[in-house]
Amino acid sequence: MSYAPDRQQYPPYREPDREEEGRDPGPRRPGRLRRLALSGVCVLALAGVAALVMNHYEIPPFTDKGEAVSFGKAPGVEQGTGAGSARAATSKMLMPTGPAADFKNAMTLPDGTHVAVATLDGPKSGFKGKVWVWAPKEYDDPRFARSGFPVMIALPGGAGYPNNYWMGTDLGLQNSISTWYGEGKSKPFILAMPVLNPGPDDKGVYWDGSDIPGQPRMGTWLTDDVPDFVRANFRTVKARDGWAFMGSSTGGFAGLKAVLKYPEKFKAVIASGPDIAPDSPLWKGHDKEKAENDPGVLAQRLIARKGPEVYLAFQVGTAESDRNTLPNVRKFIATYGKGPVHTELKVIQGGRHNAKTYVPNMGQGPIQYISQVMTGPVE
Repeated sequence: MSYAPDRQQYPPYREPDREEEGRDPGPRRPGRLRRLALSGVCVLALAGVAALVMNHYEIPPFTDKGEAVSFGKAPGVEQGTGAGSARAATSKMLMPTGPAADFKNAMTLPDGTHVAVATLDGPKSGFKGKVWVWAPKEYDDPRFARSGFPVMIALPGGAGYPNNYWMGTDLGLQNSISTWYGEGKSKPFILAMPVLNPGPDDKGVYWDGSDIPGQPRMGTWLTDDVPDFVRANFRTVKARDGWAFMGSSTGGFAGLKAVLKYPEKFKAVIASGPDIAPDSPLWKGHDKEKAENDPGVLAQRLIARKGPEVYLAFQVGTAESDRNTLPNVRKFIATYGKGPVHTELKVIQGGRHNAKTYVPNMGQGPIQYISQVMTGPVE
């Protein structure tokens, strides 16, 4: 027997009479407005999250990465090469020589300054690669409109290709320079951050920042093309007193060697956890050229001819991956730290062989050591 529901048992639903309920719930509009407001807040929150995500992954229009960047364009800041002006002959500063590079923004820092990148086709080395640059906020300050700024060429360790890890803000080099300058510890350096090698070193091949016969001329790239590129685009210091290197590991070696080889161009270096001698396998069969790029040989020659004076700031951790690094640096200082070769060593207790160890410790001695013998900003 089938069951048939009694439809009379459930009367049709009707809206309750307010008087029957014994209360007046009042108008319903406020509740509806609350729901609409809550929906709006949720939409805004989602939009904010989406904007952060798009900015993180550099999706336009939520990032300015890739936009054109120019330096020294603030009101009141002097422009042009100035090569023909009467002041240029006696000035300690050098106006940008041009041509201007096509800089693109790599990142914008909280203080509004930019790390920018351009591709340089090196006219002297024949090597083509990327160079990242950064200028402190003082560079666009009208108070320094007629001033040339000191330059620090920052070289990475590791592969040194296709990027230069100093360009990233995660290591804090740019912010540290600004902070140290504000504290009176450092010069307001322009940073130039070129690739160190012409290719990856994943097969144990690297170039020692040198002109190895039969290989890309990375020594000329670092000591001629990159400085000329900076002069073309920035107000710089004419004299070598406004030019320095810094670097870690292989980059520390390349900077150390550059200052000792070309003391007429560069005055100082901060070498962190550096190699002390050239050791690329590409030197095989080129002993003479290898010796020409040995910091010990170069330091001895500089001592013999009694100058020019150079300033070498070393910093080495006690927990370096290569336990010979600290003894080798100490031996170098004991042997060659005399006459025109001035040296200082900061030993970082517990410090490891990485940039995150080296950057904060630069502000505890090395940056002061080189800044006190350098010049800039100058007019």
